[in-house]
Amino acid sequence: MIIEITAVTQDRKERKRYNIYTNGQEEALFSVHEDILIKYQLLKGKALTSDEITVITDEDDRYRAYALAVYYLGFQARTRKQIEQYLRRKELEPEPIAYALERLESEHIVDDGEYARQFAMQRIRYSQKGSRWIKQELQQRGISNQAASDALDSIDKEDELASAVHAAKKKWRSLKGENREKRHKLMAFLLRRGFPTDAVKQAVKAAIDEAEIEQADEDEGLLLDN
Repeated sequence: MIIEITAVTQDRKERKRYNIYTNGQEEALFSVHEDILIKYQLLKGKALTSDEITVITDEDDRYRAYALAVYYLGFQARTRKQIEQYLRRKELEPEPIAYALERLESEHIVDDGEYARQFAMQRIRYSQKGSRWIKQELQQRGISNQAASDALDSIDKEDELASAVHAAKKKWRSLKGENREKRHKLMAFLLRRGFPTDAVKQAVKAAIDEAEIEQADEDEGLLLDN
């Protein structure tokens, strides 16, 4: 069956999409991105078969999925799972979603391994969270257990210790009670934040040592004032 294009109009909401009308119908038969329009020269008077229309609309679906994914990635890095979930929310079919994900990975625009490494490094340095907590966060974002483990293995243990020490010193100032009670509270706090036991012990000691030095300096100052 031959179908003739009788009108082409620009979509009012999506300015880069065009509605294709055929055989004088009042409703558009399909719509395409302007790049697909140009590629297939979809102009008034062009004749198409049903099979050709299927090829064109399938390619447009894949193009749209890829374009939406690139747009989504423009705000920040994402994992494969996050992009897939976003495209599903846009009510795209599985085949164009799979195409978009495979293309993004082949072009190295999406790389879960690199995402995991960068995420872990930033979390260790700036969020005062430990490796166990970060691993859970990565897995929630769709990173595989192996990729998450590899990312955390690449983290400098000294960076994690420094983060634990910083968190410990900050938390110690807000704790109430005797030192023994405060020590237990601080250890529990750091463990909940995912720091390994060895780092927790060193961080707690560092916090207590600093507090004792500050207290000694304060006491000395009082004596000098008197």
